Amino acid sequence: MKRVTIVAPAAVLCLLTACIPGTTESSEFVLLGSAFNSIPVGFDEVQSSFVSAADSAGNGGPGGPWMPGGRGGRGHGGPGMGGLMGGGMGPGFLGDIGVGHGFGRGPFGNAGVDSTCVYSAATGDVTCAPVTRNGITVTRIASYKTSSGVAQAKPDSTTNYARVRTTATGTRIRRDSATAVVNHTSDRTVTGLAVGSASRTVNGTSSGTENTTGTSTGGTFTSVRIAGDTVKALIIPLQDGKPTYPTSGSVTRHSKVTVTIAGGTPEVSDRREVITYNGTASATLVITENGVTKNCTVALPHGRPSCQ
Repeated sequence: MKRVTIVAPAAVLCLLTACIPGTTESSEFVLLGSAFNSIPVGFDEVQSSFVSAADSAGNGGPGGPWMPGGRGGRGHGGPGMGGLMGGGMGPGFLGDIGVGHGFGRGPFGNAGVDSTCVYSAATGDVTCAPVTRNGITVTRIASYKTSSGVAQAKPDSTTNYARVRTTATGTRIRRDSATAVVNHTSDRTVTGLAVGSASRTVNGTSSGTENTTGTSTGGTFTSVRIAGDTVKALIIPLQDGKPTYPTSGSVTRHSKVTVTIAGGTPEVSDRREVITYNGTASATLVITENGVTKNCTVALPHGRPSCQ
């Protein structure tokens, strides 16, 4: 999803004229594949299934916006049909977080607030003051409830329900003046946080947009990346003595990039990943990129995709 390299003239020419030899897919898809390696600028500020560190994987340096350049496929160019986009999935989705009961511990257990957050008895919401980092302003609104549904001003050992809504908006400018304007949101709910709960249930959505403009030796360009996911009825058992992974539910992830070089035709690449947990140690994964579908599995915990 994000690699930041100013496009060289040859790369621009290839992007517009399909000049990569020996490939079976159109060259614009190959060249745009690197967009799926990372997440949009500032998307790590909202809650999603994407690896937060992928915001620093852009080809223009840490936290830089993605711009066209490079060849797609596995590794450096893109995740290909044997990897997960956006740097992979967060640890809670793969059983990489240690066991823990109660709020602040275990998978999806940390949704706390800080001293800037203010509780409203009228709404039951805890609203945190906006925080701006590197041109991106983040706002968070949280809600906490006990097992009996009583609203709380802050979480404690009796908290069983947490909902966090996050927005991240702003502008990031590179040293070469390429500019990315971003607008991201997320809304996640976690239940089963109370001490003694046998499992946790996670539901949520996220969406983000990164609009980048810049100039290279090939001319002015614009790129638009969107990313997001839907986490539906994800259930993670809590067992003493070992980390656990989700046993039911699904995660649907989507990303799309559109690049236009001045005077050229917009080029578009699209990718979708659907991970379904079925109660076994092998989740199913269906990857669809530019109309081509691949059926895969992901070993749990900690596994990497294995595709047919």
